[in-house]
Amino acid sequence: MAPGIPAAMERPHFIGIGGAGMSGIAKILARRGAKVAGSDAKESGTAEALRALGATVHIGHAAGHLADDASCVVVSSAIRADNPELLRAAELSIPVVHRSDALASLMQGLRAIAVAGTHGKTTTTSMLAVALSELGLDPSYAIGGDLAGPGTNATHGEGDIFVAEADESDRSFQKYDPEVAIVLNVELDHHANYASMDEIYDSFETFVGKIVPGGTLVVSADQSGAVELTRRVRDLSSLNIVTYGESETADVRVHKITPRGLTSEVTVVLNGKFLTFTVSVPGSHYAHNAVAALAAGVALGIPAHNLASALGKYTGVKRRLQLKGEAAGIQVIDSYAHHPTEMTADLEAMRGAAAGSRLLVVFQPHLFSRTQELGTEMGQALALADASVVLDIYPAREDPIPGVTSTLIIDAAKAAGADVTAVHDKAAVPEVIAGMAKPGDLVLTMGAGDVTDLGPQILDHLSS
Repeated sequence: MAPGIPAAMERPHFIGIGGAGMSGIAKILARRGAKVAGSDAKESGTAEALRALGATVHIGHAAGHLADDASCVVVSSAIRADNPELLRAAELSIPVVHRSDALASLMQGLRAIAVAGTHGKTTTTSMLAVALSELGLDPSYAIGGDLAGPGTNATHGEGDIFVAEADESDRSFQKYDPEVAIVLNVELDHHANYASMDEIYDSFETFVGKIVPGGTLVVSADQSGAVELTRRVRDLSSLNIVTYGESETADVRVHKITPRGLTSEVTVVLNGKFLTFTVSVPGSHYAHNAVAALAAGVALGIPAHNLASALGKYTGVKRRLQLKGEAAGIQVIDSYAHHPTEMTADLEAMRGAAAGSRLLVVFQPHLFSRTQELGTEMGQALALADASVVLDIYPAREDPIPGVTSTLIIDAAKAAGADVTAVHDKAAVPEVIAGMAKPGDLVLTMGAGDVTDLGPQILDHLSS
């Protein structure tokens, strides 16, 4: 039986309750019986789903939304200090709890698996959640995206396992004490919070150091940053380290990945034996995510052949190469990729899955700081497409940086030989794409902002 509700979480108020990370915690608390309330900037399907669970969700931010008897106010790093509900909490002396602390409290008393890395976290966490559920283990999970099957990013299970996506962006993953931690990759990102790779390594070392004594680190044997992290933590005496990947030295070695349209067949060598299973999403990076999930489950004592079969039931996460539909012989697919490594991986996956088709990309850069540091690499990644449309930068939580615009990406893309067009009016994109696309083409909307809204609009325009 899973634990109940921590005392501080009996009547929580979430500022930004509709966010991917915040809504997951709110859903779990609501399912455990907490009196959940919160606010968000706009109406959404997530807000409706929370209301269906009994939560009170206000639209817009106002001091009056915060009940006087709230047991705490939950915030993420994106909430600004001048938020009226946050100011009201101070007036009422209501404790303010960071999202990561709230999530950590929900994991207490459970066998936690924390999935970390610069990219791939959501997919790997989702694969584990689906596989463990398929095996009847009824895990709790909190994920940064909605599973395509259950259609939710979090649930409260009655089993003793809790699978959580562990966010390194603001160092909040250092709050967790997992039995098993996965590190998929270690790269420089989140430039507003990390000034160098040394700071990134220090942060990941702290995360790994929180693994419970006798616990396991599952870590890539292929990605250079992960290999360096492994070297740095190799001497932790209470830590078991399991490596995975194509390296000959990997403990769980990827022997072969065979593309099969929009799926892959993966063969690994584990304890000297070959094991083959299906991954229902294209691309070698997703296959590697599945192998990481397999290794983590085995570390918890779950038979490998059972896990391999259950992983085949995973059908994807919304926004991770999600097919939005087809119109006029043109498929429209949505990708959350916003870091150059992710962009390259998804573009290569689509190339492999649909050989012979033209690939058209609608890319929306995410964050001024990321564009400033990685704009050149983003542009180079777009050279993998046959043609691209680049939108203005989606600011999210950031203020503009003088001189930092999408032009940085566009110039780099053109220098790499890419066919790229700037479109400043997002509403004009469906017509632009309709003028470019031909039957048989693939259209990929890409980015972590609201570019995802364009998929249905493009399909409508193609159908008209």
